[in-house]
Amino acid sequence: MATLSRSLVDVAEQVSAGRPAPDLSALADRLSGSAILKIAAEVRALQAAGQPVLNLTVGDFSPKEFPIPAALAQACVRAFETGQTNYPPSDGVPELRAAIARLYERELGLRYPLESIIVQSGGRPGIYAAYLTLVDPGEAVLYPLPSWNNNYYCQLVGARAIEVPTDAANGFMPTAEALAPHIGAARLVVINTPVNPTGTVMPAEQLRAICDLILEENHRRARRGARGLYLLFDQIYWMLTFGAARHVTPVEVAPEMAAWTIMVDGISKSFAATGLRVGWTIAPPDVAQPIRDIIAHAGAWAPKPVQVATAELLDDAEAVHEYHQQMKTEAQRRLDALYQGFQAMRAAGLPVDCLAPQGAIYLSARLDLLGRSFDGRSFTSNDDIRRFVLEQAGFAVVPFDAFGFQGEPGWVRLSVGAVSLADIESGLQRLHRALERVR
Repeated sequence: MATLSRSLVDVAEQVSAGRPAPDLSALADRLSGSAILKIAAEVRALQAAGQPVLNLTVGDFSPKEFPIPAALAQACVRAFETGQTNYPPSDGVPELRAAIARLYERELGLRYPLESIIVQSGGRPGIYAAYLTLVDPGEAVLYPLPSWNNNYYCQLVGARAIEVPTDAANGFMPTAEALAPHIGAARLVVINTPVNPTGTVMPAEQLRAICDLILEENHRRARRGARGLYLLFDQIYWMLTFGAARHVTPVEVAPEMAAWTIMVDGISKSFAATGLRVGWTIAPPDVAQPIRDIIAHAGAWAPKPVQVATAELLDDAEAVHEYHQQMKTEAQRRLDALYQGFQAMRAAGLPVDCLAPQGAIYLSARLDLLGRSFDGRSFTSNDDIRRFVLEQAGFAVVPFDAFGFQGEPGWVRLSVGAVSLADIESGLQRLHRALERVR
């Protein structure tokens, strides 16, 4: 029998020779890539070249700075050792869904039935599944700017985005007054608090006003037999609030919202467990069922060993409390160091500003350099500002442009999950020196 000999085939060369241009779907053609990932690639290139960089771009955690809870790590090992490595149920292992229900009753005062709870691989599949469940192509999704990824989800489902700008005076939070003119056209409203990218927290009275707006609209729609208006409430950072800031849920401020609210949550941020991929969606049972089916068809369930371990952690109220005492203290120390550094630069007459941190792992800061110049070059865009502080100070930030914001120039997101206090101190010193050279 003849033996087939193998030789190396250059696949890239064969593909490029085989056809003149990619033949893609309309969706693939219109979908934008992540602006944040492009910035991250530039940061990695500078770090590889040996330049010191304070990397404040990533909404992630360095395990060196923020390890996951020891109780969670130990439970993961036990789950592997006891053979919890087969397929989980597509909506999540029962013990985790029950533990989530107990967590919400214990910490948020909300009692949900198990059929309302779907476990998935992080928060993103739950958000995407909620969009697919509720929004048909051409229907409108209403959300504030700056906003994380809602523009991409609208592209994915063919929705019409209605984007409502916010401002620093309101902590970059949407108000009922700003949303009201658009509420009648929307099928879905999306709100995130604590907010990525701004690190601010929506006050209870502001959330109540928005909920009242949604409920009034749904009463009008019910009278004419029209489809309802839902609220997608992203609360992935809800356990991370600081000082007087307090997280509240739509159902807490307006119980009638239980019929119209889909909440997305998980362990990624509150337990520094971004790589473990356990998230969940909580929805009215009739909405939860199609979300469950979409998650199942996509195979977007979380790994079974981590689900079993997460159930153990969430039921250990003492371990959760002790972990958050430490984690929140360390996150707030870093946020406060950045805030105080910007306040000191502002007091020295440098063109910066910032908002006091309230939640999540982010600080909103402003580098007010538009119209100024450095080394004979004028700053004409936010990207000019970003590149200047990166190249001249090794200070890596994400402009609010990456989150759709086109308002006051110079606002950027600073993320503290992967940096130390010493890193922050040296980065602020470099930034101070660089800004002193701006004219």
